[in-house]
Amino acid sequence: MRNRRAWSTRTAVAGLACGALALALPCAQASAGPGRAARVVSGAEHDGQGDHDAALVVEWMRTADATIKTEARPSPPELFILEAYVSTAVYNAVVGVEGRFAPYKWDERAPRTASSEAAAASAAHQVLRHHFPGAAARLDAALTGSLTKIPDGRAEDEGVAFGKRAAARIIDLRRGDGRGATVPFPSHPRPGIWRPTPPGHEPFTTAWIGRVRPLLLDSPHQFRPGPPPGLRSARYAKDLGELAHYGGRTGSHRTPEQTDTAHFFVAPDLQAALGDHATRHGLDIAETARLYAAANTSQADAVITAWDAKLHYGTWRPVTAIREADTDGNPATRANRNWEPLLVTPSHPDYLSGHATMGGALMRMLSGILGTSRVDLHIPSAGTGTSRHYRHAHEYERDVVDARVWGGIHTRTADEVGSATGRHLAAWALRKYFRPMP
Repeated sequence: MRNRRAWSTRTAVAGLACGALALALPCAQASAGPGRAARVVSGAEHDGQGDHDAALVVEWMRTADATIKTEARPSPPELFILEAYVSTAVYNAVVGVEGRFAPYKWDERAPRTASSEAAAASAAHQVLRHHFPGAAARLDAALTGSLTKIPDGRAEDEGVAFGKRAAARIIDLRRGDGRGATVPFPSHPRPGIWRPTPPGHEPFTTAWIGRVRPLLLDSPHQFRPGPPPGLRSARYAKDLGELAHYGGRTGSHRTPEQTDTAHFFVAPDLQAALGDHATRHGLDIAETARLYAAANTSQADAVITAWDAKLHYGTWRPVTAIREADTDGNPATRANRNWEPLLVTPSHPDYLSGHATMGGALMRMLSGILGTSRVDLHIPSAGTGTSRHYRHAHEYERDVVDARVWGGIHTRTADEVGSATGRHLAAWALRKYFRPMP
């Protein structure tokens, strides 16, 4: 385990050299030349322990992802909320031992001799076991496997005990948060208002997400944007015209590359991308735990914010809007009763786009945490079976926005406003959470 007193001395010296880069992780070297991205120096480069430390957190976040998907079969928005539960418990367990970053809604510290690796494994195990008791045997085996890599003794025992306390704190914080509650969609179908869409005509069953208690924000509506364009506006007609030309299953003007982008963002694996980033950049255990917690909580609150807007504004989806354009009162739109989108339309309203809101929040949060917009993410996708490398944050945000238009499932306005909303909420969260300790 790292000598925390030595680390504190190094951090203090680095802080004197680097000045006010309070959100950088830890602090970028001042020697980077003009126009070059500053290189981030991690604890792993000081003591050589980062690879092992990061690997344990990455391993448990993979276990969390697999367990949640297998046991809960959640909708994509719910998946981010559940993963935020696990990653905040792991983060609190680790920084409670290591220090360096402010704990998440907690002020307890572990004994100085505790193992942060044991604490991280124990915290993840406990949260997952609480929510998914049916996976207890597999989770117990995973914990045993993690602990065999840690020397037996006082440090391991203290770490396990503290990890359980960190998990219990998150479980208590999230008790009665509204997850899975019955929340009816309040509006009746009329021009411009959402109704179940083909082919399944499924109800808005995830409406509860717009009322669940956020992890970082004060309320689901804290960053609710203004209303979407009116049905008779020029912007609305422009949005619908773009969808009719580029979002259809057949007869579209999309290029093959645009079609591939639409399919790629059906199922990008961001948890895998975070783990890959931590491993390649040699982040240590505290940095890795912070990366996951910041990314997952910002995305969870982004989807809560998007769903609040969906409930509040309740706008119809492109497939309905195009098929029923003769009812919108806009002379610049044309109805096409047979139009179908490239992708199957999810069963909730258009404005805001959840994926675009999460994309904006994730990229703003990562830029703040890493101290640079050069996020360097290798993202695999189950939608295409391929991976993409995103060097800069704006490239990812751009593709998320375009993908939902080219897939025919969101207006560009719902995407662009969503992306901007996500950036705003993450910028606010960065000022309050996951900050370096003075």
